[in-house]
Amino acid sequence: SDPELQSQCQEFIALLSTAMETGSLDDADERWRPVKEFLTGVSRSRSRQGFSPSETAMFVMSFKEPLFASLRRAYEGHDDGKLLADIWEASRLLDRLGLYTIEVHQEAREELIRRQGEEMLELSTPVIQLWDGILAMPLIGTLDSSRTQIVMESLLEQIVATRSPIAILDITGVPTVDTLTAQHLLKTVAATRLMGAECIISGIRPQIAQTIVHLGVSLGDIVTKASLADAFRVALKKLGQSIGSKE
Repeated sequence: SDPELQSQCQEFIALLSTAMETGSLDDADERWRPVKEFLTGVSRSRSRQGFSPSETAMFVMSFKEPLFASLRRAYEGHDDGKLLADIWEASRLLDRLGLYTIEVHQEAREELIRRQGEEMLELSTPVIQLWDGILAMPLIGTLDSSRTQIVMESLLEQIVATRSPIAILDITGVPTVDTLTAQHLLKTVAATRLMGAECIISGIRPQIAQTIVHLGVSLGDIVTKASLADAFRVALKKLGQSIGSKE
């Protein structure tokens, strides 16, 4: 907004003037820290608002013309060589500060993207309570190391919270299973067992079964089923329960 921009301009001018009065034009100097802290706040704010890096840098660059005009007035009737030298140093200073805002803007954007990615991973690994004592986690998409960690954490937290003795990992939505994916599944099953629960893997399609055999990956004594429904029936049986019509 215009009032916000005006307030930012006034604050930047005040901070810039204070820093320049120290006689140092090196933005790496500790005396320029307040200026950089202010620009960090502006850059992060503009990043959240959707401004581009170049638009953010223009906040600093737009001060070049009035600053140069101020220097020309201050040096009027004096050595032009000194004027040109100071204009050059001031220009380089604002260039560095402009680049600094771009770096902060990029860092803020990367941080936002990383945070959104983590949130999406959490949303893509829901834990569902199918029955009292039975949890299910339907997996969709590629299962890599970072996602496996989230899968394990989410599943273990729910096992503790619900005191469920059985968990079902449904991989129907996992497009392919390679050696690495199989290892991730085994780690999840092992972690589940350490919590005192049994883990059933469902969604083992013919192609996946052939791939696992071809890779020589051993699932050991892990119970596997073709569908979530089959796994659910096995889980109910282990709990001594069943669903069906009575004759």
